[in-house]
Amino acid sequence: MTDSFSSRTPQQALAALLDRYAPNRLLLVGASGLPALEAFQDAHPESQLAHAAAGPLPADLAAQRFDLALIADCLEHLPKRTGLELLGGIRNLNASRLAVLVDLNACGWQDTDFFALALQASERFQREEQTLTLFTYDLREYKQVPDWLNAKFWANPQNFGKYWW
Repeated sequence: MTDSFSSRTPQQALAALLDRYAPNRLLLVGASGLPALEAFQDAHPESQLAHAAAGPLPADLAAQRFDLALIADCLEHLPKRTGLELLGGIRNLNASRLAVLVDLNACGWQDTDFFALALQASERFQREEQTLTLFTYDLREYKQVPDWLNAKFWANPQNFGKYWW
């Protein structure tokens, strides 16, 4: 991502993300009433939405798996350690895809804090004095398969994919 600002609004970016993944089970942590989320729910009434306030996930939600987790207007209201634990826990246990919309100036985080959690800076938005950044994580796109990981480079190519030690 470059340091330039997106021509889209944060809601348009979230709507595009929701359309791309079309999650059946969705977790929203933080803000309620996101217009993009409401429009998605209207278009996909079969999708299930779970909502949690900013902070550690309640036990019933922490035990569930979601297709996509949205974190918006959340990290600005939490201590950094709690926020790191929340993002890491959701990424590791609750969702393979994660989208975090955050005002870095308001929460005191740096881009590198998100990079350390394997999130990528997707877009940056500016409105008057406020700058929002959208960070995303997708387990399926996190790491490309290396070109050497195939039968051609094995000592015994006939055994590739047959045995696990």
